[in-house]
Amino acid sequence: MKRILGAILAGGRSSRFGSDKALAAIDGRSLIDHVVEAVAPQVDALIVVGRTHAGLQGVPDRPAPDLGPLGGIAAALHHACAHGFSHVLTVPCDTPFVPRDLHLRLSAVGPAAYLPNLPVVGLWPVDANLTLHAMLRGPGSRSVRAFADWIGAEPVTAGVEIANVNTPDDLARLAAQRD
Repeated sequence: MKRILGAILAGGRSSRFGSDKALAAIDGRSLIDHVVEAVAPQVDALIVVGRTHAGLQGVPDRPAPDLGPLGGIAAALHHACAHGFSHVLTVPCDTPFVPRDLHLRLSAVGPAAYLPNLPVVGLWPVDANLTLHAMLRGPGSRSVRAFADWIGAEPVTAGVEIANVNTPDDLARLAAQRD
């Protein structure tokens, strides 16, 4: 039986944004709260990785902080293994308008899938946990795309375009599009 753990990745430094972008507001609510609202109905449980956030269990990056998105994915996979989940759906905190059927779109192509234009958005099987930890200990690439290739994850392109907020200008453009 497929049990999906949702993991909001929120451990970044927000250096391009200049302040804590997870708490930046659009439509009167924080970016991370938009992600919580969109992802929670799609998963069996939801955590936030790399920080704390009201109402959610916080999990630290793994095996250490400052490993980028892979440290967050590794933490989520480890947590999922320890708690009986079969898959992890990862979404960064700076993607406020995630499709309400994201998990279905990713699940349709196989056990591991990601968005090629935003590879941190992905569905990862928990059996990739040891592979990712080996990758993080090794000398090779630490990109999410390299991890996806290593485990044979499939890119999902059809109809999935998610706005990603990295700078204040990105947030302003997204807000203007919503008006």
